[in-house]
Amino acid sequence: MVGRGEITDVAWEQIEPLLPENGRKGGRWRDHRTVIDGILWKLRTGAPWRDLPERYGSWQTCFDRFNRWRRDGTWDRLVEYAQSKSDAVGQIEWEVSVDDTAVRAHQHAAGAGKRFGKEDAKEALEEADEALGRSRGGLSTKVHLICDGKGRPLSVLLTPGQRHGSTRLGARLDAIRVPRLGRGRPRKRPERLIAHKGYDFSTCRGLLRRRGIAYVIPRRRKREGHHAGRVGRRTTFDRETYARRNVVERCVNRLKHWRGIATRYEKRATNYRAMVVIASLMMWLPS
Repeated sequence: MVGRGEITDVAWEQIEPLLPENGRKGGRWRDHRTVIDGILWKLRTGAPWRDLPERYGSWQTCFDRFNRWRRDGTWDRLVEYAQSKSDAVGQIEWEVSVDDTAVRAHQHAAGAGKRFGKEDAKEALEEADEALGRSRGGLSTKVHLICDGKGRPLSVLLTPGQRHGSTRLGARLDAIRVPRLGRGRPRKRPERLIAHKGYDFSTCRGLLRRRGIAYVIPRRRKREGHHAGRVGRRTTFDRETYARRNVVERCVNRLKHWRGIATRYEKRATNYRAMVVIASLMMWLPS
C-alpha cells in the first residue's frame, strides 16, 4: 500500500529501469523505492535527516544515496527522461513562462564549511556564495524557473536572494534540454516565452530576438513614454497570451507545497537545487 506522499506504482515503473544497480556487496542494502520514499518524506516535511522514520531505514542511507545521485546526475537524468516521454507524445506545450521566487533560508542553512572533499571541489568553485544573499525578507535564495504551458519546470537555477530575475534569463534558456527518445538533437528552444514587466529590458528582448524566440512582455510604465515617439517596428502586446502566464505562478505554488522547498534548510546550494529537481520530477511523473 502506497502511503501519503510516497511514489506511486505507475511512477515507479517509469523510473525504476533508470536507477543505478544495487552494487553493494555484503551487508544489508535498502531497496531504492524505500529510500526514495524516505527522501520524499524529508522533502515534504522539511524535517532534519536524523528525524527520518524508521520505516524508511537508516537516515544515513537515505542521505548518502540522495547525495550520490545528486553528484552523478541521476536526479537530473530522471527529469530529462520524464520530459522526453512527455514530449514524445506531444504533451509538452512549448509556450513557456518564466518567473522567479525568493525562498527564506533557515538559520541552519548558513555556515557551510569551507573544506571540501574531492567530489565537492568543483561544486564549491561554482557555488562559492552557496546561493545565499540578503533581500527584504532577510537571508534568502532565489529560485529561477522556466515552465512549460502546463506548469511543469523545464529548467531550474539558483542565485542569492537579491539577484534580479532578468539577469539569469539566458542561463535559464541554456538549461532547457529535452532529449529525444529516438534519434535527433535535444529540444532546447521554446516557441514563445511569456514574462512579466520585470523582464522589460532591451537586453532581455534582444536576447530572445537573437535566439528566434517570440515573446510577450508588457512594457514598464517608465518605458512606455520612451517608446511612444519612436518610428519603426513596434511590438504589440497580446493580453490574451499574457493571461496564460499564471501557469508559472501555479508551478511555484506547487513547488512550495513541499516544505523543504518553501524554506531552505540545506547548507549546500547543490543539495537544495537537487531537492527542487526532485520536486520537479514528481510534477512530471504520472500520478
